[in-house]
Amino acid sequence: MDEERETLQRIVSTLVNKNDEIHNFIDMLNHTISNVQVNSSNAISELDEEFDGLYSVLHEMKGSMANTIQQEEARKIQALQDQLSQCSHALESSEELLEIAVQSLDIKNPAKLLEAARQIKDSVTVASAFRLSLKPKVSDSMAHLMVDFTLEKRMLQAVKFLPVPKAPEIDVAACMVADNCVTVSWRMPEEDPRIDHFVLEYRKTNFDGLPRLKGEQHWEVINYIKATQYTLSGLKFDTKYMNLRVQACNKAVAGEYSDPITLETKAFLFSLDSTSSHLNLKVEDTFVEWDPTGGKGQEKIKGKENKNSGQNPLLKSNRRSNAASPKRATNSPRASARGSRDRFAGESYTVLGDTAVESGQHYWEVRAQKDCKSYSVGVTYRNPGKFDQLGKTNSSWCLHINNWLQTTFSAKHNNKAKTLDIPVPDRIGVYCDFDGGQLSFYNANSKALLHTFRTKFTQPLLPGFMIWCGGLTVSTGLQVPSAVKTFQKSENGLSGSTSSLNNVA
Repeated sequence: MDEERETLQRIVSTLVNKNDEIHNFIDMLNHTISNVQVNSSNAISELDEEFDGLYSVLHEMKGSMANTIQQEEARKIQALQDQLSQCSHALESSEELLEIAVQSLDIKNPAKLLEAARQIKDSVTVASAFRLSLKPKVSDSMAHLMVDFTLEKRMLQAVKFLPVPKAPEIDVAACMVADNCVTVSWRMPEEDPRIDHFVLEYRKTNFDGLPRLKGEQHWEVINYIKATQYTLSGLKFDTKYMNLRVQACNKAVAGEYSDPITLETKAFLFSLDSTSSHLNLKVEDTFVEWDPTGGKGQEKIKGKENKNSGQNPLLKSNRRSNAASPKRATNSPRASARGSRDRFAGESYTVLGDTAVESGQHYWEVRAQKDCKSYSVGVTYRNPGKFDQLGKTNSSWCLHINNWLQTTFSAKHNNKAKTLDIPVPDRIGVYCDFDGGQLSFYNANSKALLHTFRTKFTQPLLPGFMIWCGGLTVSTGLQVPSAVKTFQKSENGLSGSTSSLNNVA
């Protein structure tokens, strides 16, 4: 009985997904019908403009060509409406089958459940929803029915619609996503010397598969591309996927779009968690700035925390409580990071990222303001104590930069520091290999290794930042750079830059 119930659950899931696909396709068909009508109207308007200048010669041909456009419009609309009718019927049948399947889940009798599952399985096998082609039979383009009589006045009786470039074919195997760049390659189905340039359109999305019409961003346009390859660079990958399509253009008109493709744009994305940051820090999304007036309204902390307030707090020894805030159970890394800790206090001028690292390899970068006096960049386990400072506990690792009086650069963990005798870069890249137990820091400009911690991470990690007198800008939505990947491969098994502070956490 459990096996049949699991089978029905899979069928229900399949039907739900299929219904969602059909709903999206129906939206596409309706949108295509609308575009056919709009583009047909535009084509007729442009045709009227041409005929207005040459009406004495083209009067007899005008009605014929307008009729051709209207016949094409009627043919396309009829084809799309037929397809729309088929989809609506298939969707209605699929929804009925889904309702029966869901009701069958409540059957208690094993024999009846088995029989119901068999019948539903047989019905799904022959269901029309799974035999539908989710691609419009015709496109909404009417560009092939446009004319230009500038050079055709002596050949009016032989005039034809302008030749329209065919749709390019995107070479998915040659497309590449790396270093926050997307390289798209395409080719023409056949050589066409009249092609002048190409147009590339792209948009970010969180949905795989066919592009959706509702709730999506507008297409971004890259025009006048002369080659059959283009690289989009400097992208922030703040969605899971990207839709792309290409069209070819000659001197007169643009052809139809290629079939769109969807590429995965995976990257580690997070913001700074202002809900638990120190009151002396002004936090806005991915920027944090020291604000000496921000904590005046908070309760004064008793004891040594209030002494020597004029000194650099990030240079003091760790005299704070290591008590962590209570853990709160959650399945979401972002939800577990927000609202689950006390606000940092005392001289722990700390702000954390709102998304936890629980597996995989991730990368982000940090840029400090030039006048920044002291700051730390690293990671910490999910629930540090509200007085904890990065690098001064056995559950946090960081690089610390102090520009107070003189510049010092060090790696810190478990209240131990290792001086780094190298220049401080203006941007620091943080590479975290959670499963491999490695935390590396790089010069984000040259990709030169600054320092590496090696350990065994036993809890989810949060990006951590401490700042005093200055500001930090964090760049997220970044992929692990190829140069870092290459270095990591060559670094495996070597210990040249490995920290003497490493331990098994």
